[in-house]
Amino acid sequence: MILTLLHTSPAHIPVFDALRDAGHPGLTLRHVVREDLLVRAGESGPDSVAEDVRTLLEAAERGGADAVLCTCSSIGAVAEELAPALGVPVLRVDRPMAARAVAAGSRIVVVATVRSTFAPTAALVAEEAARAGRAVDVRTVFVEGAWDRFLAGDREGYLGRVVAAVDAVTGADAIVLAQASMADAADRARTALPVLSSPRPGLDAAAACATAQKA
Repeated sequence: MILTLLHTSPAHIPVFDALRDAGHPGLTLRHVVREDLLVRAGESGPDSVAEDVRTLLEAAERGGADAVLCTCSSIGAVAEELAPALGVPVLRVDRPMAARAVAAGSRIVVVATVRSTFAPTAALVAEEAARAGRAVDVRTVFVEGAWDRFLAGDREGYLGRVVAAVDAVTGADAIVLAQASMADAADRARTALPVLSSPRPGLDAAAACATAQKA
């Protein structure tokens, strides 16, 4: 099976390669990195990158992908909306995480280090809540200064700030780490609250989808 992953940071490549090796050794991953898409989505909104995303998805289909996984929360909704015009499934990495958050309870806190991630993630949680027939209250927490550390290559400093923000959350049933880059903070946090990240469940769902397509 071939799964094409659309990233907006090269830092995601080793994360998903490791998850593939651990859980889906028969899956071939093809990584496409476009850092400019996140920048433009933040400046002008996700719709501003729709044509570029369409071009990338069409190229993945022509290249033989059995499914495509968008690992960027800021443009995931755009990728999903373009899927019906393609011949292969397109998934967003954070949808399984959002479904788990809704199952955990009604008070959900979304933690992010990039502000453009908040709107699409909150909308996704609301969509999954509606699908489950549940009402949810979504709060957001912005981790000030963390993204600058990520861009500077200071992974430990980045994760440290995320963990501090997560551990400070109270009055929630689940905490959602809105970006794939934040995933390792889930294991480092000391809070007793469920801390949910997207890479593993997202890859699991995409691998299952690719397998079904191949069958």
